[in-house]
Amino acid sequence: MAQISVDIERGPDEPEPQKAGRHPNTCPVCRSHYRDDELVAALRVCRQCGYHFPVGARERVAQLADEGSFTESAADLRSADPLAFVDLRPYTERLSEAELATGLGDAIVIGTATIGGRSVVLAVMDFGFLAGSMGSVVGEKFAIAADLAVAHGVPFVSVASSGGARMQENILALMQMAKTVMAVDAVRDARLPYISICTHPTTGGVIASFAALGDIILAEPGALMSFAGPRVVQQTTGETLPKDFGLAESQLRLGHVDAVVPRAELQPTLARLLALFTPPPEEQAGEEETAPVKDAGAFGWLRRVLGRSSG
Repeated sequence: MAQISVDIERGPDEPEPQKAGRHPNTCPVCRSHYRDDELVAALRVCRQCGYHFPVGARERVAQLADEGSFTESAADLRSADPLAFVDLRPYTERLSEAELATGLGDAIVIGTATIGGRSVVLAVMDFGFLAGSMGSVVGEKFAIAADLAVAHGVPFVSVASSGGARMQENILALMQMAKTVMAVDAVRDARLPYISICTHPTTGGVIASFAALGDIILAEPGALMSFAGPRVVQQTTGETLPKDFGLAESQLRLGHVDAVVPRAELQPTLARLLALFTPPPEEQAGEEETAPVKDAGAFGWLRRVLGRSSG
């Protein structure tokens, strides 16, 4: 039976999505091949050309959080099928298949952790679960994560990787855009930092909602960050687009991103930022009140801290 493609383009001249028959550990840019253990040890980044392979949510948590510090929340939530949606297959079948393939209940994992010894709440998306699409459960878990950050008075860090709102949930999926924006507002009202990390791809309703609202917005190299992919935009407008349209590097140049950070530097960068906005670990332990060092939302000095410019 034919399947619906969920491939997300990188750009007009970027490598094609993973082709059938190509081993998933083969770099689509330089064709270097890696064993599983080699790729994991390299944080799934090609040692030859720097291409960033996709990373699942649990592996991403392991890359960012201090070892053994992550405690998952709301892992039991599952999507319902209120619309009894059927395309080529029932929505319920697609959900079951995605859960079997990823081991996740939906396209996001949330919980508390420490990074560099400082407490945070993490919300990490997984593109492998129905293209990281945002449905009711993703929106609810994101809101729960924001509530956790407010309750514990700690920074909130999200990692986005999504094709957008989940079509099988229709208007219920689109409502999650407003829900996640309100969740970010609650974190901001508590004067807590919200750090948004955009990975390839961050598109559709996710980039149009919470992913673009971080007090600090970081991106991985080559990540597509646009509401629609370049091919769709080019076909719709009939215009010739720049080669880096929608990519993290162009978003940095245009001021939409604070820094493009290679994966190996992402955890140290987060630890450095958290050290600026939160008390030392010995003072943070046991605190329940909101007490960031800086007022979230006033980060004009950020690029100096990160040692990067907008170009």
